[in-house]
Amino acid sequence: MYNFEFLRPASVADAVAALADEDAQALGGGQTLLPTMKARLASPTKLVSLSGIDGLAHVNASGGVVEIGGATTHAQVAEEAASAFPALAKLAGGIGDPAVRNRGTIGGSVANNDPAACYPSAVLGTGATVVTDRREIAADDYFVGMFETALEPGEIITAIRFPVPQAAHYAKFQQPASRFALVGVFVARFASGVRVAVTGASENGVFRWTDAEQALSADFSAGALDGLEASADGLISDLHGTGAYRANLVKVMTGRAVSAAG
Repeated sequence: MYNFEFLRPASVADAVAALADEDAQALGGGQTLLPTMKARLASPTKLVSLSGIDGLAHVNASGGVVEIGGATTHAQVAEEAASAFPALAKLAGGIGDPAVRNRGTIGGSVANNDPAACYPSAVLGTGATVVTDRREIAADDYFVGMFETALEPGEIITAIRFPVPQAAHYAKFQQPASRFALVGVFVARFASGVRVAVTGASENGVFRWTDAEQALSADFSAGALDGLEASADGLISDLHGTGAYRANLVKVMTGRAVSAAG
């Protein structure tokens, strides 16, 4: 590690001001940023920690919506969202290991948008709203590509608002060493229809499987997927599996998620 300046502002306004410096970087739980800095893949000279900002770590449920503050840890989501949104709590409880879950934050994960991260599938799968210090961004407009989002420089995620589905489940086929998703599928059924979001599979990051959404909106059962095949175009091929292998996993994990969601 190299020398850098560390700031811990007490308010969102102070954090935004600190991030105005060209070489400043926001720090959530540090589960991605700090290893990246150690490997010299990133070298900000100023880290602006968001963990000391009052009100950024919370789980509030009201009117069919669960709002989670940007600095809320995975462990806190797993515990405090369990009654209001069990599928989201289960997703959070399966991220990494206890050390990661007690340091990593939902805002940091969604801002980083790792193509194999779990939370993006829940955000996109529920049609959640990403709330920042300056605006609200619909999930369908937020995710741009691998490690890319609609966030502007210095913009901070203050909360994410999840509409609670009638039924939902997250099915994850994980890489056993890292516990990242080789393929993870979040299925959510609403009165208006079904949303299916896939993480871990695509070179472009999280995406919706619209063919499955149409089939499941008509018949919310694993059997509705019979005859459907996820396209392997643009899916990741690496030492863990080919694009065709991941395409098959997309269908398999979608079926498991539907069956578990009931």
